[in-house]
Amino acid sequence: MRSLAPLLAAAAFIATPPAFAAPAPGQPAAAEAAAPVQPQAARLGPLITAPQLAAAGAGPLILDIRGEAYGQGHIPGALDAPYKLFRGPADNPGALVPVERLQATLSGLGLSKDRPVVIVHQGSDQDDFGSAARVYWTLKSAGIQDIAILNGGMNAWAAAGLPADTAPVAPQPTQLAITWDDRWTASEDEVARIAAGQEDARLLDARPAEFFQGSKAHAAASAPGTVPGAQSVPHTEWFAGQTPSVAPPATAADIAARLGIRPGGEVVTFCNTGHWAATEWFALSELAGLPNVRMYPESMVGYTKGDHQIANKPGLVDNLMRQIKGL
Repeated sequence: MRSLAPLLAAAAFIATPPAFAAPAPGQPAAAEAAAPVQPQAARLGPLITAPQLAAAGAGPLILDIRGEAYGQGHIPGALDAPYKLFRGPADNPGALVPVERLQATLSGLGLSKDRPVVIVHQGSDQDDFGSAARVYWTLKSAGIQDIAILNGGMNAWAAAGLPADTAPVAPQPTQLAITWDDRWTASEDEVARIAAGQEDARLLDARPAEFFQGSKAHAAASAPGTVPGAQSVPHTEWFAGQTPSVAPPATAADIAARLGIRPGGEVVTFCNTGHWAATEWFALSELAGLPNVRMYPESMVGYTKGDHQIANKPGLVDNLMRQIKGL
């Protein structure tokens, strides 16, 4: 599966009921006229501001993914759902959480498919947003449809002068059944085929330039460098200046157009561990509204463990010097 119209925050609308013909002879008349379609509630996401979340009251389920910071003060009613619950092991942090474990986690947190979810990160810097985007991507792939990220995170909530609570909130478990929808997931084999020219898609490297250029590598990666044919588009492109708040959808669409990404074109984002790449996926898929955007979750840590050609890989001497310097 490759396409899906992205989640859009839209105004409510009223559908005009269709006209119905009179029943044919011998057929019973309808018991009553069709009732007008009720206004469709607007979804919260993909981004929500602190005042908007405050106005939403107890409607959405709020997941605070900050970990230890939760106990120092959180949005009233928010649940403690640390980012590590949505990540892989230390040697491959971007690996997918097994579906059975993810289902148990989401059920334990009280998620359901008919209740909106808001994800809260710290909002300390532009790197930090990747955690919220990765959780958003995970929830969407698990079948949760109404999702939003608090733009600017907990810092934006505090800056708005809104109240915080320190008492833990007990979740109300549900019996959520999920399946993984792979429309937004690119596999290692698919990325390798794109790199080899066997599939047509744009590969976007969301890491800072030094990673793309091979002068720096993640500690869990087997080698520095990037996927052959990839284009460097750092995740910082998608923010409002130097702030930790993501730019609005119109800006994301403008950037996508500047990059020459066609509305129907296939795009795969990656980074080191599917963190910065999640920001890039979120901006292109959920904000710019491009339907065929996928993320490679294991990214370069996973890719370099396989038998693949690596572009921008430094020579033996350069690589040795990089290791000595601890880069």
